[in-house]
Amino acid sequence: MPPAAPAEYRIEDLAHASGATVRTIRAYQDRGLLPRPERRGRSNVYGDTHLARLHQIADLLDRGYTLASIKELLEAWDAGRGLGGVLGLVAEVNGPWTDEEAARISRADLDETFGGEPDDEAVAEAVELGILERVPDNDSEFLVPSPQELAVAAELHAAGVPLDAIAGHLRELRGQVEHIAARFLDFTTEHVFARYLGHRPPTDTEAAEAADLVRRLRPLAQQTVDAELARAMRLFATRHLQRHLGTPTAAPAAPDPGPVTLPSDTVRAVQALVGPENVAAFIAAATEREVGARTLDALSRPTRDSGEPLKP
Repeated sequence: MPPAAPAEYRIEDLAHASGATVRTIRAYQDRGLLPRPERRGRSNVYGDTHLARLHQIADLLDRGYTLASIKELLEAWDAGRGLGGVLGLVAEVNGPWTDEEAARISRADLDETFGGEPDDEAVAEAVELGILERVPDNDSEFLVPSPQELAVAAELHAAGVPLDAIAGHLRELRGQVEHIAARFLDFTTEHVFARYLGHRPPTDTEAAEAADLVRRLRPLAQQTVDAELARAMRLFATRHLQRHLGTPTAAPAAPDPGPVTLPSDTVRAVQALVGPENVAAFIAAATEREVGARTLDALSRPTRDSGEPLKP
């Protein structure tokens, strides 16, 4: 049986087969992302190579790559360097960052978990926050991406916290955690991954090394946050309890002022006036008198400044 002839496409057929528009295909050609078609008379003919390339571009766009980055990757592919390592790194980063598995909950069980009364507004807010996800063509069931997070909300509500307060707290907490995640990524990028993120695509070996580092460093972020959160909760919970129960805390001891060195001429003058044995007592008395005089002067200054006569 003779081999099947290679597929051939007009640009409209290629657009239909790939899911891209004719305009997009032409734009990819202009940017060097897609090889030029074969010219036959007045027609342009595309083949399976063009279709495969369009699928590659779509896949990389879905993974978050820009068109400029995709062009570099495809040029590396065309030069004989594989994309396997790079795509493996992308898969490692896009993989799950927790061992927790999603679950499902019926609307009836959800209502029962949160007091037994249906609350469509609270459900809508939970969907907006991503705590619940609607199941297509099934209004009686929800997907729960993080059962632990839903369980926390249920415990807080059972303890008397209103649902709107729980949602507001989650929004605030999420913003703070996202800031921590961004800082951790900046930190590891600067000190660990910078050598893999140059202006050229990494080689397969470099991408594999980077993927291995992602696997090793992934749990460190959560471990660090867990340890620091435990430390902070212990510290602030103790302070909070002491403040509300009135538990006395030891006042900090006043710092020792230490000795004061006086000019030798001053000491000799005082010795000549009161004798060596009375120097310390004289200086202490003189200091107390000066402090008292300045205190009285400070108390009377507002009255003098106002122009009112001093009252006896």
